[in-house]
Amino acid sequence: MPDDRQDSLNAFVRGQRCLVAAIREGALSGLTFAVKDLLDVAGYATGAGNPDWSRTHPVPAQHAPVVSALLEDGASIIGKTMTDEISLGILGENGHFGMPMNPRAPDRVPGGSSSGSASVVAAGLCDFALGTDTGGSVRVPASFCGLYGIRPTHGLIGFEGIVSQAPSYDTVGWFARDARTFSRVGSVLLKELAEQRAPRRLVVAADAFGFAEKGVQDALESAVRTLEHCVGARTDEPIAPAGLNVWQGAQRVLQSSEAYAGLSRWLDTCNPLMSYSVARALLRASQFTDEERGRAALIRQEAMGRMRHLLQPGTIVCLPTTPFAAPLKDQPLSTLGYLRDQISCLTTPAGLSGVPQVNIPWSMPDGTPIGLSIIGPWRSDRMLLTIAEAFEAATSKNGQRK
Repeated sequence: MPDDRQDSLNAFVRGQRCLVAAIREGALSGLTFAVKDLLDVAGYATGAGNPDWSRTHPVPAQHAPVVSALLEDGASIIGKTMTDEISLGILGENGHFGMPMNPRAPDRVPGGSSSGSASVVAAGLCDFALGTDTGGSVRVPASFCGLYGIRPTHGLIGFEGIVSQAPSYDTVGWFARDARTFSRVGSVLLKELAEQRAPRRLVVAADAFGFAEKGVQDALESAVRTLEHCVGARTDEPIAPAGLNVWQGAQRVLQSSEAYAGLSRWLDTCNPLMSYSVARALLRASQFTDEERGRAALIRQEAMGRMRHLLQPGTIVCLPTTPFAAPLKDQPLSTLGYLRDQISCLTTPAGLSGVPQVNIPWSMPDGTPIGLSIIGPWRSDRMLLTIAEAFEAATSKNGQRK
């Protein structure tokens, strides 16, 4: 790995050159990958983006099972990558260690919390990278950095050996630059899923497209047409009749309450150094009441029912992954909070319902990356990977912008 490129990206964990060879030959032989610094790699400290986390936790003696699976099928690790602090972020900032570069748009944020993993894949330093996605932490950096990225069906890939944020939302996903590599990783991590039939119906989430900026809507028009050609029949329906912001508010209450509950003992006993925005988020999470959590749980039930209704067998939903391209760097905290809320309005439907979502890279006319997402029924992950490959083949044949 070229050290000058590593230093310029600020994407790898500092002071830790993590190199682990493949255990044996397999489906991923010859591929290299990076690992978000929430996942255990034996013999290397897990830092979770906070200077006090590794100090207060032992160095893992074994790999997280998802890491082992990739090593056992022929892939090799080239490094551990930066994460937003305790994975509590969506833009890619880390108040202690700085922000990884977005190689596709260097004046813009990379997205988080799997910021480092997206950065190194976009820069071509490895073939794919592992991230985690609780509230959008793979999907958002995939959109901002022009990558394929997946939030799998919740619970499909085990979360053992990984720093948890909110167990009922936590998933492990991955990034790749091309759909073929993206699917090769899926062939290993999604082995338990049977092959699935191609979808026959596309639902375009009208409210989600209406929520996105006009430039994003216009840029994605041709991508949606290509997707429609790959799938077949199309209908336009709202994904969240109660309101995307209502669903977003419910997930914020439930997800942040789980995060505070899981971290409270560490906070009480270790009094860790934390950046202002992360400490503020945890303080707010500690103040939600049982009544607020109860109301949020009812909204989650409603969202799960709505998604089941939309995602009948043979159906997928598409929507913009994010409502805008990656924001410019160095904006004030008062501005960033509203941007985070806007982004999470579009990441919440899959998060609340636990269904899989894949980001397909696209771009604005000036080349700035944006993303088109496809969401499928529960455990339809392999079908979504197949659609991503078909979409890439169709756009390549037609010479369309990606």
